[in-house]
Amino acid sequence: MPDQRIHEHPAASADWLRAARTARTLSAVTLVWLTVESTLGLAAGLAAHSVALIGWGLSAFVEAAASLIVMWRFTGKRTLSPDAEATARRAVAISFWLLAPYLVIHVIHDLDAGHRAVPSVLGIVVTAFSLVSMPVLGVAKRRLGVRLASAATSGEGTQNLICAAMAAGVLAGLWANTVGWWWVDPVVAVALAVVAVREGKRAWRGHACCH
Repeated sequence: MPDQRIHEHPAASADWLRAARTARTLSAVTLVWLTVESTLGLAAGLAAHSVALIGWGLSAFVEAAASLIVMWRFTGKRTLSPDAEATARRAVAISFWLLAPYLVIHVIHDLDAGHRAVPSVLGIVVTAFSLVSMPVLGVAKRRLGVRLASAATSGEGTQNLICAAMAAGVLAGLWANTVGWWWVDPVVAVALAVVAVREGKRAWRGHACCH
């Protein structure tokens, strides 16, 4: 499906309100999992000296912020407020941009210090679970975003898809390091920083994007 410009809030209907409640519920479920994911991801990343795994764990905090924003967007009177959507959309865009600088700075630091990622059972288990679950949440939220004309909801879904991509990259990086390809880990981190910047721009402008 091609990129679509997210339009202003449509006329509310029973279907629209049900979709709004679903978006809020999915964000709440995501928030619970991200709390667990960030804690375990950071612990595994620090133990493995993996910049991509640490960045992936920290990205869970950014995703959690996006989930909170969407929950805020569809709570109370804000549910029917186009001004709330505009605020939420820009807040989600900023949450994308919070991740990119950390990833780049941490890559530079780890390369300078000579850190190399090592396999981590905990990291593999947590990232594998996210690799399976996050695409399901991400696709569902992006579809809801189109139905709700909500770039904030679509943006949160995109962050979930990025989380899955990061998980795949982390797993690939940990495996590659066992055969001496240590550079895969920082390359993945920098590539994801670029993606985060791009998606932040799209969310700010109000586009629902597909990957």
